[in-house]
Amino acid sequence: MQCYVYKSLAKRDVYVYLDRRGDFTRLPPGLAQLLGELQFVVEFEMTARRVLAKETAAAVLQNLTTQGYHLQMPDTERPAPDSAH
Repeated sequence: MQCYVYKSLAKRDVYVYLDRRGDFTRLPPGLAQLLGELQFVVEFEMTARRVLAKETAAAVLQNLTTQGYHLQMPDTERPAPDSAH
């Protein structure tokens, strides 16, 4: 399956994977509004064996198949472990 990745210009480190290039019609209206303008980043063949930096291939494929898009959010800040035990 071809996969098309766009980054949100309104939300830092937020990416949308689509199953069809430039087809934003499957994004819920509220999400599309929140993301603002999207800029094309990359196209690639999405397979179950594909290694991605921040997502699992299974999750991306599942979302692309069932809803036509996958939303990648930024890593959350994690507090430093408490060193006083």
